Amino acid sequence: MSRTAPEPVQVVKTRRDSALVALKARVPYATYLGLEFERRGDELTAVMPFRADLIGNPALQALHGGATAAFLEITAQVALGWSVIWPIVEAGGDIDKLPALPKTIDITVDYLRAGLPRDAYARARIVRTGRRISSVHVEAWQDNQARPFAMATGHFLMPNND
Repeated sequence: MSRTAPEPVQVVKTRRDSALVALKARVPYATYLGLEFERRGDELTAVMPFRADLIGNPALQALHGGATAAFLEITAQVALGWSVIWPIVEAGGDIDKLPALPKTIDITVDYLRAGLPRDAYARARIVRTGRRISSVHVEAWQDNQARPFAMATGHFLMPNND
């Protein structure tokens, strides 16, 4: 019995990173906000680098609630999209034919404290995924992951991959 040699690590990393870039490119507002995604295996952490134009209230120096909500929603969508394309990428599939991103049905954002004028991070946890609907919980933090400044729960319509 003969085994095929595994792909070189750099080839696999390049394929994964290319898929993530292609996924993020499907959300133009993510580019506008300057969002980045750090990948560790199949886990993603979203990063919203601080910019002065993201401040909503200059007197408080707090991040704009709309930017925070968009950050959380995009993190959820990209995490769901990543969960769909991860098996395709791992099987060596073509990233030019990626499925559509999930569509937001509803999202509830809880603002726990003011977002400070610094980089923000978020991570999504897929609570439940079905054939058509998925539920996601997202938490955003700045200096300490145990002290989130905002969190969201959303329901998303999954793309029909047939």
